[in-house]
Amino acid sequence: MSNIFTGLIEEKGKVITLTKSINGYKIKIRAKKIMENIKKGDSIAVNGVCLTVKKFSLNEFEADVMNETLKRSNLKRLKINDEINLEKSLTLNSYLGGHLVTGDVDCEGKIIKIIKDGFAIKYEIELEKRYLKYIVEKGRITVDGASLTVIDNTNRSFTVSIIPHTQDNIILSNKKIGDYVNIETDLIAKHIENLIKNEEKSIEKLLKKF
Repeated sequence: MSNIFTGLIEEKGKVITLTKSINGYKIKIRAKKIMENIKKGDSIAVNGVCLTVKKFSLNEFEADVMNETLKRSNLKRLKINDEINLEKSLTLNSYLGGHLVTGDVDCEGKIIKIIKDGFAIKYEIELEKRYLKYIVEKGRITVDGASLTVIDNTNRSFTVSIIPHTQDNIILSNKKIGDYVNIETDLIAKHIENLIKNEEKSIEKLLKKF
């Protein structure tokens, strides 16, 4: 079974070292909560990207980031001392909140508007058109690994709103207009689309027989 996350961020970690090469990145991250009972081979979502623990010490872990992941995500934009969202993968004993998240980022989104709305903050995020079909008002979206609710969507963007508690616990509140975030759209929506496509092909084949 693939690793699954909830989109409920456990803590904000910090990038300690970044080693870049033609083969990808090697990243070292400082953390605290997620280091409890950690072991080599564990899966940790870093800004929503599923990475595998290669080495670890008391309060740090290392992971490799392959080129395909760098291409699709904002991990290529990380710098030393940057904060990142962290979440360990689900176990059978885990509390299932948020929604089902795979850690396979679809693309980057670009923040195009930030609006204060009472104690909340709204973020409008633009992304590739081909992924907008999976986004619906009041549906769930994963932004840098955090499970958020879509409050509005257009033919080029969507908007989320975060309350003070969420602002304090995820890195979105550190972002400004023009910054990029990792986007993972709804897993169930993608599966339904695939089922419909396969069903349509089956019907086409059946009709050709008559």
